[in-house]
Amino acid sequence: MYIYGASGHAKVIFDIIQAMGQEVECIFDDNPQIVELNGHIISHSWNGESPIIIGIGNNEIRKKIASRLNCEFATAIHPSAVVASSAKIGEGTAVMHGAIIQPDAKIGKHCIINTGASVDHECVIEDYVHISPHATLCGNVHVGEGTWIGAGATVIPGVTIGKWCVIGAGSVVLKDIPDNTTAYGNPCKSKL
Repeated sequence: MYIYGASGHAKVIFDIIQAMGQEVECIFDDNPQIVELNGHIISHSWNGESPIIIGIGNNEIRKKIASRLNCEFATAIHPSAVVASSAKIGEGTAVMHGAIIQPDAKIGKHCIINTGASVDHECVIEDYVHISPHATLCGNVHVGEGTWIGAGATVIPGVTIGKWCVIGAGSVVLKDIPDNTTAYGNPCKSKL
């Protein structure tokens, strides 16, 4: 398996790949100043090798890279994660240590379900979403493309969060959040 991007997020992806019993064949990065990650020499020229997973935590950058790569994308799921058999997980997605994805949840492409995050039954997570460590999405939550749910946030059942939103760490989301909104607090409110 290959990793594109040599960030801190890539270190976690690297660990997940090894925990899955697979080898990291090569790590690629566009920045010539980055020369090593976890003892692996970084390559600065990608020649279409795959399957590959993007090791960049920023949702917007991950989308830009995915849209320019024409290849097979890998999915990385840590063995300690609990994923229901009826859950669907899109290509390029990383499910971290101790995450839980419940029945009939749908996770899009190139998402990050981070350490200890919980995505309950029938949630729909669109592409390029990041659910941060220990965030909890109760049942039937819908999260739009590119949204970042902060660490420890809680979203009550049935709430819809729009595209390209930022939900602050520790927030409690009690009602729908429109597209392109930054919101935080308990209860969660839009930034003025």
